[in-house]
Amino acid sequence: MIFESHAHYDDEAFDTDRDELLPRLRQQGIGYVMNISSDISSVSACIALAEKYPFVYAAAGIHPDDTGELNEDNFEWLKKQCGHKKVLAVGEIGLDYYWDNVEREVQKKWFARQLALANEMSLPVVIHSRDAAKDTLDIMKAEKAVEKRGVIHCFSYTKESAREFLAMGYLIGVGGVVTFRNAKKLRECVAYVPMDRILLETDSPYLAPVPYRGKRNCSGYLPYVAEKIAEIKGISGEEVIEVTEKNAKRLFMGNEDFEAK
Repeated sequence: MIFESHAHYDDEAFDTDRDELLPRLRQQGIGYVMNISSDISSVSACIALAEKYPFVYAAAGIHPDDTGELNEDNFEWLKKQCGHKKVLAVGEIGLDYYWDNVEREVQKKWFARQLALANEMSLPVVIHSRDAAKDTLDIMKAEKAVEKRGVIHCFSYTKESAREFLAMGYLIGVGGVVTFRNAKKLRECVAYVPMDRILLETDSPYLAPVPYRGKRNCSGYLPYVAEKIAEIKGISGEEVIEVTEKNAKRLFMGNEDFEAK
């Protein structure tokens, strides 16, 4: 079954039909969903969804655009949430120099702190990095990355950057953007990255693949992403789904043969 490695079903875009949509995903071949938090309030919402749906798991972390809300008190609270049995990663964390909504030094401080938290909690990380490849890599190296590794979500850099992240043991998250006409650079990266280092993701409700580009995204559209990767790799969509499921289980569950109870 398909392993959705990055979604935001706590987002208000799903407020009207969340409880109808999530159960329907199982019928669409979605076996697992990693629901990723972005700010303090979404950490609680992600955990609540993971508690409600057996096939949904959570990542707890603060997106770089929201690191301005972090302080020592709520960071200690975040650490406690990372101990929840259905929290399988710290994320999404990282650096975003495209929007620059938070001072870069603040972003860098809390990125480093959350990498250290992941090490302390023995959890992998989900990294958001936009227009910040060098600083992202420098901080990861300074913090000795994380023992459990992680994924570079919504990868948007060059093949050369991909090589560096792969050398550190990281996986590459690929979503709907790979189907866009102007995504030549990403398709070159997908061709370069070994299949055992790729994860399927949507970033729902954002970045829906062609033919749904511009509409609300959901995990049910992941077959379009899998088929594009298959086309690039010269393999079947079924193989892409099978391999990426194992990759995600190995990263998040620590066992590629994991089966949800």
